[in-house]
Amino acid sequence: MTQIELRSVEKFFGEVQVIKNVDLLIDDNEFIVMLGPSGCGKTTTLRAIAGLETIDKGEILIDGKPVQHLKAADRDIAFVFQSFSLYPHMTVYENIAFPLRATRQSKAEVDRAVRQVADILQITPLLRRRPSGLSGGDMQRVAIGRALVRSPKALLMDEPIGALDAKLREEMRGEIKRLHMKHGSTTIYVTHDQVEAMSLADRVVIMNEGVIQQVGTPEEVYAHPANLFVAQFVGSPVMNVAQVHVAEKRGNAWVFLPDSPEGFIFPSELFTKLKGKTRGDGLALGIRPEGVLVERERREGYLSVEARIIEPLGSHDIVDLRIGSQLLRARTKSGFVPRPGERVWARIDPSQAHFFDAATGNSLGVRL
Repeated sequence: MTQIELRSVEKFFGEVQVIKNVDLLIDDNEFIVMLGPSGCGKTTTLRAIAGLETIDKGEILIDGKPVQHLKAADRDIAFVFQSFSLYPHMTVYENIAFPLRATRQSKAEVDRAVRQVADILQITPLLRRRPSGLSGGDMQRVAIGRALVRSPKALLMDEPIGALDAKLREEMRGEIKRLHMKHGSTTIYVTHDQVEAMSLADRVVIMNEGVIQQVGTPEEVYAHPANLFVAQFVGSPVMNVAQVHVAEKRGNAWVFLPDSPEGFIFPSELFTKLKGKTRGDGLALGIRPEGVLVERERREGYLSVEARIIEPLGSHDIVDLRIGSQLLRARTKSGFVPRPGERVWARIDPSQAHFFDAATGNSLGVRL
């Protein structure tokens, strides 16, 4: 069992605080992805767990034992960097075997461990080659193999496939997921790519400016964002966000976007659920593109809007709709809106709407 816990961890570089009171519990065999923009503190947090950075406050525990005072070599954690860092004069076999030979294991033990890892990573035919004769994906497999060969307590990966082209990244995502399912080690993976995060993680840790914004499954952070940062960082295209006001009309709640004389109809219970949660006009509506419903013909409850930009993406289109002074992005079937400038009818699906405090950015937890 390998459980990793961070308790009130803080880290400064000079006067700049890069990790701010981080608390996180990672369970045995869990695949955690730390996601966030460049400079948010995710790599520094990873390096602190590995022992490559010292922390200024708090505790890092592995299996319940504090390790913040231990050197990296004494934490039994493997680290895979973005750069492959293979020894060019060694074969693949020798690169993978290097950590074991450094611990003076017998030749038979080394050979058994290397071939076992090579079989898991499907690189047995490459064992006699040197790094110069490998593709980028194969070199990363070798780097992962070198990390895994000594069966560490945890595997830490810092944007390991960021240097690969798009096709190789897609292939390696599948390989890394398959490897985790087969090998079962506790894994912490850092990326700024949300596609990697959503496809790989058991849970996603979203960071910004040294603070954990939300921890949850990919489904949770997508469907129930904790704040506006998460809402607009997770998802492609990002969630539509507009400051709105709500009025009562004909027994329903009507949600008005900026400068729009017409509003969208919501159930009257919206008033009850919003009561006392915001002050004045400090209300923001968030809606993902699939929550903006579009029709070619007039329908009750739909507003007449103009399509501005159409992005054909093969399986679907993303259509920009002008509503008042706001552009809302909608997801439609491919070719559903034939051309820019077309008049179509749109409404917001209340069941997919999110409401946030415009001042703090925090979700109000209102779902209909």
